[in-house]
Amino acid sequence: MSDSRRSFVSSKPISCEDFLRSNINSYMKKSRHMENGGALHGMILSIVEKQLLKMTLEETSGNQSQAAHILGLNRNTLRRKLGDYKIKIKISRA
Repeated sequence: MSDSRRSFVSSKPISCEDFLRSNINSYMKKSRHMENGGALHGMILSIVEKQLLKMTLEETSGNQSQAAHILGLNRNTLRRKLGDYKIKIKISRA
């Protein structure tokens, strides 16, 4: 197993906070001259939010009402965010 892959394999579960802390800290050390103009906060939040929206929609087979409920958002807020991130909804028929 390669060294880069070994760092993700662990016998103990890692908390979300520890995972983010470790990886964001590593990113910051490698990017001393922040190519994003120092907008790290907005960049990280948008990356995490976009993936969370996508994953929740996949889990709910594209059901926006269920996804909004799971996320604790108003359905209209969810729809606005989907538009902001240009996320297309794939509806799965079971």
